[in-house]
Amino acid sequence: MPIGHAFIELESVDSTNNYAMARAAEGSASHGTLYFAFEQWAGKGQRGRTWSSTPGENIVLSAVIEPVALNFSQAFAVSACVALACHDLFSRYAGDAATRIKWPNDIYWNDRKAGGILIENSFRGSDWVLAIAGMGININQTDFPESARHPVSLRQITGQSYDVVGLARELGECLDRRYSELMAGTGAGPLIGAYNDRLYRRDETVRLKKENAVFETVVKGVSAQGQLLTKDVMEREFTFGEVEWII
Repeated sequence: MPIGHAFIELESVDSTNNYAMARAAEGSASHGTLYFAFEQWAGKGQRGRTWSSTPGENIVLSAVIEPVALNFSQAFAVSACVALACHDLFSRYAGDAATRIKWPNDIYWNDRKAGGILIENSFRGSDWVLAIAGMGININQTDFPESARHPVSLRQITGQSYDVVGLARELGECLDRRYSELMAGTGAGPLIGAYNDRLYRRDETVRLKKENAVFETVVKGVSAQGQLLTKDVMEREFTFGEVEWII
């Protein structure tokens, strides 16, 4: 079934990822089901952070993915599908030149954060049975909390207001196209290539922080397994959570 075959709107929920995972685990949500929330009061971000969103103003969406034909070594390929889908949607309205994917899975417009992704997985024994892809994209919000890191919304960029539910459905279509590319049998290579083509600060010097050390290095790309590849006096690779960006 295509991603987006079922689109379920929720008035208020703690987390669309929690809700989607629970429905999938009990068997009431199949592959491709999308859950959209007007209000999410305990949204989750990466590395234990929260994701806050003014009710009704942004895309807060989770997709149920059943990666039955994949093994977990391809987890980053699924993450790349989700990031590319979010980029596809946002760049369609905000412009392709300034819209980038910041490793591992944020959507940036210039140096400001427009969206974030959180993928949570479920296993049965060693079998990868579920990937719940949570996507948060700033659409109409213009007032952000002080704790937000360099935020930007589509409305701030274009000066226009948008139909958030309509854009969420459109995002589901983008994700279905990207996931279909992965499942078409050509392997993850083209998707990883497309991800790298849109990589934030590629071939530029950036500042990263590892433990208590801040250092400069040049972003070269991301590997098929999802490591950030950089070069300075030596070639380096970093796994998710190993370094922080200093922007």
